[in-house]
Amino acid sequence: MLNHNFIPFPAFKTERLTLRELGLQDADAILVQRSHPEINKFIHRELAKNRDDAIAFIERVSTQQQNNQSVTWAISLADNSDLIGQLCLWNINVLEETAELGYSLHPDYFKLGIMSEAVSLVLNYGFEVMHLKRIDAFTNKDNLRSLKLLERMKFTRNNLLEENLDDKTELTYNQIFSVYR
Repeated sequence: MLNHNFIPFPAFKTERLTLRELGLQDADAILVQRSHPEINKFIHRELAKNRDDAIAFIERVSTQQQNNQSVTWAISLADNSDLIGQLCLWNINVLEETAELGYSLHPDYFKLGIMSEAVSLVLNYGFEVMHLKRIDAFTNKDNLRSLKLLERMKFTRNNLLEENLDDKTELTYNQIFSVYR
């Protein structure tokens, strides 16, 4: 049975990283994350325009967590609480016991293995604690870094899910990958 109670918040700490709850203290960093051209190059969403947009995002994420609809982690270095990225499990389907993985990282931290380490922690949480059967990732087909990350994490292309997707518009730029318990 799916266990997706995010209270208390499931924080993680490694020698290098802290995955913690997103908070209002992260508003400036979230504004950068959601408006930075390099980070958003492959994501089809409206860019954050100001700090109020960032605060609204944080509040929306907090409400979804309180309602056990999704869980979002702020990624920071172990010795510094500043947000450098984020990842989430969202689009949780209780009946199918699935969720979607989302992630972003500031370009200053690319190619350091940070996202691999963070995703590994979240996949373990999704399978071992939440008891998910499958975790999906919708990734832009031109985002080579993301595609390589998913490959390292043992995700494979999910052609069946793509074929059965109701709105095929997203498939003009995205591919769907999945990893199974």
